[in-house]
Amino acid sequence: MAAGTAPSATKPRDPLRQPGLLRRVLWSDRLAGWGFVSPAVVLIALFGLVPVVWAFLLSFQRNDLTSPGTWIGLRNYRFLMHDPRFVDAVQHTIVYTAVFVPVTTVGALLVASALNRRIRGIGFYRLAVFIPVVTSTVATATMFNWLLDPEFGLVNSGLSAVGLPTQGFFQDPNEALMSIVLMTVWGWLGFGVIIYLAALQSVPRDLLEAAAMDGCTRWRSFWRVEVPLVTPATLFLVIWLTINSLQLFDEIYVTTKGGPIGATTVVVYYLYQQAFQFFNGGYASAIAYVLFVAILVITIVQLAIGRRLSHYRAG
Repeated sequence: MAAGTAPSATKPRDPLRQPGLLRRVLWSDRLAGWGFVSPAVVLIALFGLVPVVWAFLLSFQRNDLTSPGTWIGLRNYRFLMHDPRFVDAVQHTIVYTAVFVPVTTVGALLVASALNRRIRGIGFYRLAVFIPVVTSTVATATMFNWLLDPEFGLVNSGLSAVGLPTQGFFQDPNEALMSIVLMTVWGWLGFGVIIYLAALQSVPRDLLEAAAMDGCTRWRSFWRVEVPLVTPATLFLVIWLTINSLQLFDEIYVTTKGGPIGATTVVVYYLYQQAFQFFNGGYASAIAYVLFVAILVITIVQLAIGRRLSHYRAG
């Protein structure tokens, strides 16, 4: 270098211009993965996240879903506390959940235990139990409408044949909600059976053999060994069934439409009435967010309690 000549500054190289780097980025598995899931991400954002945000803003408005709304702040939420129909809907939802979840959980555990054995035709029995789960809700509700019809239903015909009094079922305010419980237990029992069957089959055989050698009967071994080991499955099932029961709608819509005289009006059906029958979109959105917060709190409490009671097998 000649004297007095300033050394030339070295220009930093663009990392993406390095040989092969841009090509590696474009052909990486991560970029390919995002390319495959991007249509689903766009659809979820468009039809999931956007309506959630819009409904949240709607809950602070008086809006009939056909014209521009009026901002009213927390008035919709305050009115919920003084709405007797909403209070009744909450009570019906709590009663339904308090009956449906324990009955389905215990019933699924007992049926799964009965199906957790090697007998001839066991595959057919398991399939028969699971079929109601994959049957559409509308088909199930239509079938129960026919079975439980007070005048022409097969159930009342059977009761009359054996000399028992007939029942009103969906037409009786004192029986309608429990009839809904009966129908939904039938529809969801198979789901719980599959969950418990998988959990029971993962119980180590050596523990059951050791219990038998210690003199445990089959029934005692079931309650003292198997039931504690399937508590993680129980926790999952209770949370899942609780979330679904708090969002009960389809069965009500097809069978009773909230009647008779409001005896089966649950929170989600009341939300539907406010939004699409009375066109109180803002009020319906407030109901939806109150239900969302309630489900979130109940789920967190169930997880906190369930984790303390669950037994996890190491390894």
